[in-house]
Amino acid sequence: MKTILWATLTANGNYAQSGPENPPKKEALADFAAHAKAAGNFIVGRRTFESMAGNGGGGGPFADLDIVVISKSAPEIPGVIVVGSPEEALNYLQQKGHQTAFISGGADIHNAFLGQGLVDEVIFNVAPVLEGKGLNLVIDKDQYRYKQVELLDCKPLGGGVVQLRYAINL
Repeated sequence: MKTILWATLTANGNYAQSGPENPPKKEALADFAAHAKAAGNFIVGRRTFESMAGNGGGGGPFADLDIVVISKSAPEIPGVIVVGSPEEALNYLQQKGHQTAFISGGADIHNAFLGQGLVDEVIFNVAPVLEGKGLNLVIDKDQYRYKQVELLDCKPLGGGVVQLRYAINL
């Protein structure tokens, strides 16, 4: 199964943190929805899902998708599957017959997949904002190492958002 990690970064390279003072760009949200629909699923952390659910994230345009929430402590959530690890999420989607797993957030979930070498491709939407203090995406918390990537595509999405798509060379 192909795994695609999707994230929005700031122009200075931080993992973009959305909030009332810095809402997500509509172009990035539309891109997320298009990729999730194409994959037929998305994997998300509990906190990110809860913020999405407050904005209709569990229904509406995502009602027909397999949504997998990764959480070690969340109880059952109606309409989604809750699992405890990245491996369980991928196993569930593979058993459901999906060819692609779409990993959508947040930073802890992204870092868990990256750190375990479970990502084939990354899609970064770079938002036109600088962030003073932010989170980073890491491939290994304990070591300073590199992972080669291959640029597959680069395109503007509008609103100053630029998308970079990379294959991760294993």
